[in-house]
Amino acid sequence: MKNVLKTTAAISLLAITLTGCVGRNAVTGKVMEFNVEVVDNRYARAGVNLLLAPVYGITTAADYVVFNSLEFWTGTNPLNGKTHIFDSKVDTKFKVNDDLDPSLTDAPVDLSNNRTIETGSMVQIDENTIQMVIIYNNGDTATLTGIRDDEEVRYYMDDELVAETTIEQLEQLQKEQV
Repeated sequence: MKNVLKTTAAISLLAITLTGCVGRNAVTGKVMEFNVEVVDNRYARAGVNLLLAPVYGITTAADYVVFNSLEFWTGTNPLNGKTHIFDSKVDTKFKVNDDLDPSLTDAPVDLSNNRTIETGSMVQIDENTIQMVIIYNNGDTATLTGIRDDEEVRYYMDDELVAETTIEQLEQLQKEQV
């Protein structure tokens, strides 16, 4: 049974990451932009390009595995905001979208309702409870509550359990931050 789960997880991961092979390559594009802006001479740029070869390998991998995959599944590159190349409006040879269910013509994951925290104010309710009122950039609000129970801390977002940790883990994290 474990092998079946591992195989299924591996195939799923492979399928998801292979969608990233094609995309806008935003991370690599930023390195290319830097490469061109370093010096104004084409031969010097070629030299900088050779020096940056290992960096290009890393950024290409990051684009293929992470950013192009996100771009494919959401329809927009998270770094430059451009639509996925597969969603380009061009004159195509074969027209199939009109014959398909609309759910098969658009990116399946909608991240357009992304919101960022604008402000947050924290209050200590009692010796075991802290609460943060969060206001997002779109005006939505939420309440994050942390409750200590002996050596464990549970975190609730609007009364729904979202995470658990221990005091020991928090102390370790604090040491690492210093």
